[in-house]
Amino acid sequence: MRALWWREIVRFVRQRSRLVGAFAQPLLFWVLLGGGFSASLRPPGAPADLGTMAYFYPGIIGLVLLFTAIFSTIAVVEDRKSGFLQGVLVSPIPRGGIVLGQALGGTTLAVLQGALFLVLAPLVGISLSFGAILAVVGVIAAIAFALTSLGLVIAWRMESTQGFHAIMNLILMPIWILSGAFFPASGAAGWLGWLMQLNPLTYGMAALRRCLYLGAPEAAGRVPALVPSVLVTLAFCATAFWAAAATARRSR
Repeated sequence: MRALWWREIVRFVRQRSRLVGAFAQPLLFWVLLGGGFSASLRPPGAPADLGTMAYFYPGIIGLVLLFTAIFSTIAVVEDRKSGFLQGVLVSPIPRGGIVLGQALGGTTLAVLQGALFLVLAPLVGISLSFGAILAVVGVIAAIAFALTSLGLVIAWRMESTQGFHAIMNLILMPIWILSGAFFPASGAAGWLGWLMQLNPLTYGMAALRRCLYLGAPEAAGRVPALVPSVLVTLAFCATAFWAAAATARRSR
């Protein structure tokens, strides 16, 4: 398990294009979307002095975590094609241990990149205390573990890279868009608001937003409270990991 975790780190260091894809692309989205909508969009329920760049900021951190999960779990498909995965499967390691090593590797990379994004917080007027940084990193780790495990559920079933990308874009991108990253549930249409409330990532993003504004709770806007959001996020982690481990046990 430790070897699989460390392998993800080493592979990431050797593939620097992944850092560009997982960090620079969300940064570009943030600048273009936040800047482009700043004069025409006011998220309903958001504080009056909260600009679009500041509103999108937690959602862009979520996008960094999402891209990292996609790039790290695609390695399962590549390992299957190269024969590495078959070699791991014949070892005495339980399938759950293999999945845990893969999930922790992707989570570690996501936490590092998400934490790196925190240096941009002062640009949107967010002042983070030491306690707030610890809380944000903890929430980032929980979201990253859940997204990576969810990605593994898909990756363990896929035989081709093309199919993996198609399914990931079909499932994970809507989950992110409907998490409150772009617009709050309070301003969405009725059926869309219900989908957002059923989306577990909505509570992860709410917890992240609450922790970013730990010293000024009113700036977080009308999002679910911190404790219920954290509990739902932890349940999301456990469910996604259980599903990934169950998928791996059934895989040949």
